[in-house]
Amino acid sequence: MTLTPVRGRFAPTPSGLMHIGNMRTALIAWLQVRSAGGQFVLRMEDIDKPRCRPELAEQALADLKWLGLDWDEGPDIGGPFPSYVQSERESLYRDALDKLEQEGRLYPCFCTRAELLMVASAPHGLNSEGPVYPGTCRLLSNEQREERSRDKTPSLRMASPGHDICFQDLAAGPQRFPADAVSDFVVKRADGIISYQLAVTIDDAAMRITDVLRGYDLLDSTPRQLLLYEALGLPAPRFTHIPLLMGQDGKRLAKRHGGMAIAAMRANGVHAEHLVGWIAAHSGLIDKPEPVRPHDLIQEFNLDRIPKDPVTVTDLMLQSLLG
Repeated sequence: MTLTPVRGRFAPTPSGLMHIGNMRTALIAWLQVRSAGGQFVLRMEDIDKPRCRPELAEQALADLKWLGLDWDEGPDIGGPFPSYVQSERESLYRDALDKLEQEGRLYPCFCTRAELLMVASAPHGLNSEGPVYPGTCRLLSNEQREERSRDKTPSLRMASPGHDICFQDLAAGPQRFPADAVSDFVVKRADGIISYQLAVTIDDAAMRITDVLRGYDLLDSTPRQLLLYEALGLPAPRFTHIPLLMGQDGKRLAKRHGGMAIAAMRANGVHAEHLVGWIAAHSGLIDKPEPVRPHDLIQEFNLDRIPKDPVTVTDLMLQSLLG
């Protein structure tokens, strides 16, 4: 029997500088793949063009290489499933939308932001896209849709099939999302931009990704993506969602916490091996922070060593990194 080779990926969004949280996810995703002897793919997720900038995409590549990560396919080296830049893959997304529309799985939504905010207190919503959508536009007649389209360009929503979504997460364990939590979700915005949910599903399937490792904040995106895999007849990858690095304010570690940008660390003389060791120690991969290269971590890598809870980054921890 021929085993399917492991194929994982890291897919940054070039709307801001890479920071410690991004780099931690990239390192652990890379280790998961390399420890299995697999292929690692780098993809630039710039589908939201107004927010993304080419110079930030170039900086992300430079930061990842500086850390000591490599990839088998990517924007800079190509590969068998081009393009590795999301904004150059829009024809694939349009084809998927056409298929879903032909099968009656999509409908136009004319709801305004104000109308959607009115249901902000709805229970059981998935955090990544807000509260449960009440289905306001799902049952509009063709005449009503035509009339409303004269005043507003609609978004497109995927109609949820109304059943529970269950899957086994390699880090978070068994997951069950009840049907009333997985509401109809947007696959194309009113401004024409393809949703993250659709683009990432199409890209991972087209690039034959077998394993997706990402932050816990994207766990509740998974049921929507599984519905899209199911509707499009595509094989779904295995999912691994790891707990996040948190600031002392209890929020996900990000640029707002200061000194987090990898480019700033490099400019201030932080060595790549020092950062790798710091990430590894605070991710349970080594016993204490010490300089280490990514390749040195491959042999002993084990997902079970990753903490099960978010890691709060204190000022003292940062001082040990930044000096």
